[in-house]
Amino acid sequence: MAILQKIRNQSVLLLVVVGLALLAFLIGDFLNSGATYFNKSRENVAEINGEGIHFTEYQSAINQMTEVYKIESGVQSLDENLTNQIRRSVWESLVNEKLLNAEAEKLGLTVTTEELSDRLIGNNIHPLIMQRRAFVDENGMFSRNVLLNFVSVVNSDDAENNEQIYQLRQYWLFWENAVRTSILQEKYLALLDDAISANAVDAKLNFEGRKENIAASYVMQPYYALSDSLFTVSDNEVKKLYNERKEQYKQEPYRNILYATFEIVPSQDDFDQAKAECDNMYEEFCTSEDVISLVNRSSDVPYTGYYYSEATVPAELKDFAFSNAVNAVTPVMFDGKKYTMARILETGIQMPDSVKLRHIYLQNSTQAFADSLETVLEAGADFAELAAKYSAVAQTAQNGGEIGWVSQATIPEEVFTPAFTKNANEIFVLGSGSEYQIFQIMEKSPATPKVRLAIYQHEVVPSSRTQSNLYNEAKQFIVENDSYEKFEAAAKEKAMALQSGYNLHKNDEKVGQLEQSRPLVRWAFEAKEGAVSDVFECGDYFVVATLVKASDSEYRPIEDVAAELRIELRNDKKAEQLKTQLAGKSLEQVAQTTSSDIKTAEAVNMASYRFGSAGMEPYVIGATTALKAGETSAPLKGNMGVYVVRVDSVSAVISTYDEASEIMQMNMRMSYSFPYMVMQNLREDAEVEDNRFNFY
Repeated sequence: MAILQKIRNQSVLLLVVVGLALLAFLIGDFLNSGATYFNKSRENVAEINGEGIHFTEYQSAINQMTEVYKIESGVQSLDENLTNQIRRSVWESLVNEKLLNAEAEKLGLTVTTEELSDRLIGNNIHPLIMQRRAFVDENGMFSRNVLLNFVSVVNSDDAENNEQIYQLRQYWLFWENAVRTSILQEKYLALLDDAISANAVDAKLNFEGRKENIAASYVMQPYYALSDSLFTVSDNEVKKLYNERKEQYKQEPYRNILYATFEIVPSQDDFDQAKAECDNMYEEFCTSEDVISLVNRSSDVPYTGYYYSEATVPAELKDFAFSNAVNAVTPVMFDGKKYTMARILETGIQMPDSVKLRHIYLQNSTQAFADSLETVLEAGADFAELAAKYSAVAQTAQNGGEIGWVSQATIPEEVFTPAFTKNANEIFVLGSGSEYQIFQIMEKSPATPKVRLAIYQHEVVPSSRTQSNLYNEAKQFIVENDSYEKFEAAAKEKAMALQSGYNLHKNDEKVGQLEQSRPLVRWAFEAKEGAVSDVFECGDYFVVATLVKASDSEYRPIEDVAAELRIELRNDKKAEQLKTQLAGKSLEQVAQTTSSDIKTAEAVNMASYRFGSAGMEPYVIGATTALKAGETSAPLKGNMGVYVVRVDSVSAVISTYDEASEIMQMNMRMSYSFPYMVMQNLREDAEVEDNRFNFY
């Protein structure tokens, strides 16, 4: 009983303990079960109205567009700028596509398989497909047959095991999705067309604004003609205007930094070392019986085997190459960046600069079949006919197998040697395994003198020791100057040119023109004001920076815009004084009062964008169109100054009002910007959380 009573006495405590234990259990269970959710959330590169875009989806889209760019441009390696452009493009496309798909789903809009097929390969092929270079014939025109052949190849069973076909399939899937999205957008915009169509009132106003042209004379007194010191603007006036305009000053979070650069360039020791290496190798270069192997082993640029003409030989070697005998060697030459020496291997050669070739490319074939085709061709068979029948390269096969004119630099060495040494009309076969090419030399350009050279080049680059010394110099600078104040003062003392990274945003790819400086942007958004960075390697520079300003405010602060608001308010006061000063005067009197010239503005109407040589002055244009011939305006407040305008003449431009035509013209003008405006509106209304900063 005592124990029971004791339990009763402690019941409240027990309830609390049990309650806490139960709560802990529930929280633990929630955290464990929710771990996957939170991890997935952290892996999203974006959240669009609650729907996540996973990093892998974004990266896959980047990879796909990269392959598309390579195929479209023929470029196989992308520099930093192109890579960044592709990332931005993919981001914009993904966001727009997600927003469009969400709207389409609400409205029940879809693209059927039949519709998509018709716009891809059917009788109503989409312009996005027709504009692709991959689907043109030998005349440079879109060919449905070429398109169908392409689709057949990318859908073949070999696609998964063939890297090239897999790449082409990704190319096709990209444009297939682009067409699908375009069709969906067309349907969505069609629903909105009536909502933005011009009406009869719009048409009448548009007509009235263009039916007459006004020739006017005017005098403009600029605001800068009056001294700023005569017009005071209070802080309260600035604050009042700022509050009225505040919505115009919305901004993204930004950072301002100052940074110093340490250029990574060769030291004098590097130049001395490079010259010593060339000097030590010079005798061997002059005498070696296998100078080609020496070049391939030691030179920055391997032996090419090129036959140089006077037009293609490096300029600094032209006189030497064509005025010396075999085995002649240049002295070691230096152009400020690299050391060079050359040796003549062969001279007195007569060879064309280019040849015209055609071919038959055989896949899944045999040596015996290639040899049999060569035999029948040498016996006089029609090359073009056999190319059309057997060649696996559709574009050349449809043009008789013709490749066109080629030079040594554009073809492999194994093709170059027979193509440039055999006679016109000769046939030769190259290949092995199951792939063979049968070539015919169609024409050859006139033979010109050529030489073969062994060229040794050694560019002077910063050694690891030099780079280490520069890095240590930069590191020492930030160790000694670990605050903004010290950083700036030390830079001034050392006469270092500080540069500013102004208004950096979270997803900026680089700072100014600094290559590979994305890590510096990331640092700026992770650091506190006044902090000094570690050393960053940005292209050819070591960079150290200090964070001057960090702003995460939704609006630009008043101090950032106060100067421009003060100018505007001061100009308003100047305008009032000028309007009072010039009121009631003729144009000639205004010109005399202000010591200004009378200028002219021709063809002024409500459709005008500019007012004479004064530029964008919409209020002045509007006020001028309200005047009759011979009338002079009251002083008008413009953007640049105060105007007085006299209408000299009014001439009719359009006499007949056609309401339907006016509406059609206005709708056509609007149609160009309408798709962009719709997508911008969707984006403004959407909740888009951009997390790219966490990944790049």
